[in-house]
Amino acid sequence: MTALFSRQETFERVGSTNDVVRSWLDAGTPEVCLAIAGEQTAGRGRSGRSWVAPPGAALLLSLGFRPTWIEPERAWRIIAAASMAMAEAAEAVAGLPGGAARLKWPNDLVVELDGGGSRKLAGVLGETQGMGTNDPQLVVGLGVNADWRVEDYPAELAGSMTSLREASGGRPIDVRQLRDAFATRLVGEIEGLRAGRFDGAAWAERQLTTGRTIRLEHGDHSETAQAVGVDTETGALRIADHATLSGERQVLVGEISHVRIADQASVGV
Repeated sequence: MTALFSRQETFERVGSTNDVVRSWLDAGTPEVCLAIAGEQTAGRGRSGRSWVAPPGAALLLSLGFRPTWIEPERAWRIIAAASMAMAEAAEAVAGLPGGAARLKWPNDLVVELDGGGSRKLAGVLGETQGMGTNDPQLVVGLGVNADWRVEDYPAELAGSMTSLREASGGRPIDVRQLRDAFATRLVGEIEGLRAGRFDGAAWAERQLTTGRTIRLEHGDHSETAQAVGVDTETGALRIADHATLSGERQVLVGEISHVRIADQASVGV
């Protein structure tokens, strides 16, 4: 697809594209390597949750990086860059207006509904190994509900998910076209990061949580807070906290298990 990829393979069916790419990195494959699957039997999201989709209805892929060229504390920007590339590709392929695909911190792509609320369009999972050593590895997995028809949604997910087909008003979505549109946009994002550039303003502007009341779940307890933005240096979520001198505090991805919009209790990350 592009010269960015050192290795790229498409599989009809695999357990997990993240696991495929991890095995390539472990075997010495240079970055950026790309695995795509028509179906996953053991796809996963954050906190060990599963990721399922009918064969051919979703774009399922994983990217493998050896990010020696970025500080470990800023490696999250690679995941953010992949998310933005996919959001732009999704809008282009589905004929959606710019900004229609939002980012729901920390790792979901969502589409806002005309009547209010939002539905999950895609999930993004980043897995690291050896960060801060001379052989850091980062695997970024993305699963996008592309040509999934509404009538085929699982009953337990129908109230919280959407697809590009649904968002476009029922227009069939070519998964290969979405793949190519993503790859093209990813090139610019990664080249920018390698040159020390990150469009933090664009990443912040796409955030759905900003200005919203949210519920943060920390294992066995939760708290309700007002999200005031994101930090483009750390990747953290900024929430209001009047007990601090600045009036806010930061929440890092590893500190929480779920983030939910308070008026959409059924939709989580």
